[in-house]
Amino acid sequence: MTDLSMVVEATGALAGAGGLGYAKVRAPRVYWSLVGLPVTWGRFAITYRSTMDVCGLTVQPSRLRAFIARNVARREVLPVPPKVRRVRGTSTGLRVTLRLPAGLEPADLVAASERLRHAWGVHSVTIAETKPGYVELRMTGYDVLRRVRMPRRLRLEGLAVPVALREDGTAFVRDYRKVPMALTLGANNSGKSVYQRNLIKGLAKLPVALVGIDCKRGVEQSAYAPRLSALATTPDDAASLLEVLVSEMEDRFDLLSLHGVSDVWELPEALRPVPVVVLVDEVAELFLISSKKDEERRERIVTALIRLAQMARAVGIHLEICGQRFGSELGKGATMLRAQLTGRVVHRVNDKQTAEMGLADVAPDAVVAAGLIPADRPGTAVAADSSGGWAKIRTPHISRDEVVAVCRQFAHLVPDLPALDPYRPRVPTDAPEPGPSLVKPVPVTD
Repeated sequence: MTDLSMVVEATGALAGAGGLGYAKVRAPRVYWSLVGLPVTWGRFAITYRSTMDVCGLTVQPSRLRAFIARNVARREVLPVPPKVRRVRGTSTGLRVTLRLPAGLEPADLVAASERLRHAWGVHSVTIAETKPGYVELRMTGYDVLRRVRMPRRLRLEGLAVPVALREDGTAFVRDYRKVPMALTLGANNSGKSVYQRNLIKGLAKLPVALVGIDCKRGVEQSAYAPRLSALATTPDDAASLLEVLVSEMEDRFDLLSLHGVSDVWELPEALRPVPVVVLVDEVAELFLISSKKDEERRERIVTALIRLAQMARAVGIHLEICGQRFGSELGKGATMLRAQLTGRVVHRVNDKQTAEMGLADVAPDAVVAAGLIPADRPGTAVAADSSGGWAKIRTPHISRDEVVAVCRQFAHLVPDLPALDPYRPRVPTDAPEPGPSLVKPVPVTD
């Protein structure tokens, strides 16, 4: 009987260990909640002071504090680490709010993030400044980008669209009020198209006008025609469409001047023109010319894009430009335009120079991370902006048919913009399935 009980106990222990091992691989959230979180929390609580000390994240106490420690408490004067204000666990990691002592800044913790990661045995540690003097340590217990699951509850306002998951388990939100113009770069099969699909899916549900420029004869964006206010599929059509957008921008500036405001969001809601998001796919096609007669068209396109990038934010017109490379080799105006695109998303690239084109001028530290994105992780990218901050993100996979279905569902949100009517793509109402061959843009006449 004793032998039987020993066998049962051993079998149960082995089954439990096997179950935890299976959960660690197949259900990392479950494993983290049951095992990883308690272990990490305990390790953090026990080793916090010593870890901060060896990582150089402590300061000498003030004279008053040292005097009290020596003469009143009769104890050794120890260096002061950041004070822990709050610790809370999440389904993906651990969040710790710290109050920085005088002499430390968030950059000190950022520089030590790799050492903290290894000390506490977590997948990654990122630092976020919450307010002056306070930072949040965001520890991620496992690789959340291996299988992307977007957070379910998000509080979003205005022109904000969740498009990807950050390495720390939070959502990467494309907020056009904060970052009005953006550039997305990446090699073939790196995930640029999936990123744009997630973006269009989110924007389709908002009261905005979507303008597509797809000079690959519309093979990508034509399917989204039910939700598009305008679509250009050739460089000639793109040049005419961009000039119309410039005219629309000037009309909106006249409206702002008439009401004595400097931003479209300061207007009363009844008078506020609808925001416009211009989605440019493969921007290099707009810059390249095959003969001398194309130079005039190229100049029109470049001039219009630069004017929109420089001034259109105030009137609610935003640029979302996508391409494989975007450097000075495209010709005059490329560098100037890129400098106006404050948001940057760089997927896997074929060379270091392409990563530098997208990130070196806004977040130099992110260039190395962009060059290390593996080919077997499509959708992974490095996102940065003019603030200097950056994060590794991954876009959840979404099929083209899913985005088309959303565009059809919210087709009634297409706003009335008479200036764009000549470029509005037509979709046959009796078509059972959407597809590029079913969309016929209206011919444009100068």
